[in-house]
Amino acid sequence: MDAEPMRTARLTLEPLAVRHAAEMAEVLGNPALHIFTGGSPDTPERLRDRYARLVAGPPAGHAESWLNWVIRLDGPDRLVGYVQATVTGDRASVAWVVGTAWQGRGIAGEAAVALVHRLRERGVTVVVAAVHPDHAASAAVARRAGLAPTTGRVDGEVVWSSDRDEAAGPEHGPI
Repeated sequence: MDAEPMRTARLTLEPLAVRHAAEMAEVLGNPALHIFTGGSPDTPERLRDRYARLVAGPPAGHAESWLNWVIRLDGPDRLVGYVQATVTGDRASVAWVVGTAWQGRGIAGEAAVALVHRLRERGVTVVVAAVHPDHAASAAVARRAGLAPTTGRVDGEVVWSSDRDEAAGPEHGPI
């Protein structure tokens, strides 16, 4: 499975490229963005190195696909965040990040809905995301993308899933 361009009403999701690193370093540069995700902003050089690894994909012999897109907002024609999916068979783990200057505009939700739709078109049946329990905005994005909270936890984050059986029962652990 490959990351191919996607369009929504006001966004273009472009496959991640190393050339995006400098602009994305600005987008992701606010330390407040890392309150729920941890870490600190990457320099353009560190982001370039990270993007080179992501674009190269997983090591040979791994059965997963790494799909990464930057989010380009129409109008100002600038990058504002990213979405990503790690796909293994018919399951995908997804994530989204929108720079603090563009939060609260529904951009993450719009991009996440497009991502989940594309994954479903490609045969993915279960989509999961890990959301910090105190991150109400990210929980709203997960809900908009068709996910529901489960009893599962990964590194203290709530596992959200598109699998209604998984979301409903306490007998299901982390994904």
